[in-house]
Amino acid sequence: MIKFGPSGNSDAFHAMGFEKTEDSAKWVKNMGLDCFEYSFGRGVNMSDEKALKIGEAFFECGVEISVHAPYYINFANPDEEMAEKSVGYVINSAKKVKLLGGKRVVFHPASQGKAERSVANALTKERLNKLCDAIYREGLEDVMFCPETMGKLGQIGTIEEITDFCKTDKVFYPCVDFGHVNAREQGSLKTEEDYFLRLNYMISELGADKMKNFHAHFSKIEYSAKGEVKHLTFDDEIYGPEFEPLSATLKKLELEPYIVCESAGTQDRDALKMRKIYYNN
Repeated sequence: MIKFGPSGNSDAFHAMGFEKTEDSAKWVKNMGLDCFEYSFGRGVNMSDEKALKIGEAFFECGVEISVHAPYYINFANPDEEMAEKSVGYVINSAKKVKLLGGKRVVFHPASQGKAERSVANALTKERLNKLCDAIYREGLEDVMFCPETMGKLGQIGTIEEITDFCKTDKVFYPCVDFGHVNAREQGSLKTEEDYFLRLNYMISELGADKMKNFHAHFSKIEYSAKGEVKHLTFDDEIYGPEFEPLSATLKKLELEPYIVCESAGTQDRDALKMRKIYYNN
């Protein structure tokens, strides 16, 4: 079934005096949501004991948990040693998500840097093959590894690029960040047709089974000529995208993704808005 939840803890969570991630499970459950994404954005620093404790709390509440690998991953880095570290960051994230009781790891694929885009893409694909070798070597092939669509023009991660990366192996599933797509494409997601064209393309390339429960991020994002600037809340009336046309398209295509809201501080409240839109329309 489709799932809705926040990325990390909201301003309201902290305002109520909560601090521990263990408390997030009950918070999300009590709001009527059913998933949560924990970010290792600044590094995989959680102890195994802490991961097991958090995982127990989420299991008891029946809330699924995913993780976001460190933000500084770059599989197009020309430095082989640094690229090898990126492999390690994803692998370590996967080991922790299993202790947390989850099965999804989201990661940023690469930055273009000074290289030609075709060169950066080829290098990314080469490193993803190395990552794949490490995944099987570590016995982590039961985890879903989700390269994410990116919002800045200088980042590797268009719809087409992510789709191609996910053809590398069965362990790779797309993370479609609709706010990123909209920002990168200068406000392209407005109608059901806009969503349909992109999702139907991915289905045709990756197959219905891989897309059925794909991973998704959703938030409104301010953008400039270079793409993403910053995440906003659903109260914003200038930048998109809007969730209603995506909701209708998901039903039309019979897709049931795991939708993580990345609004700035109101991610739980906005995730609940999406859930209500989906089930009430």
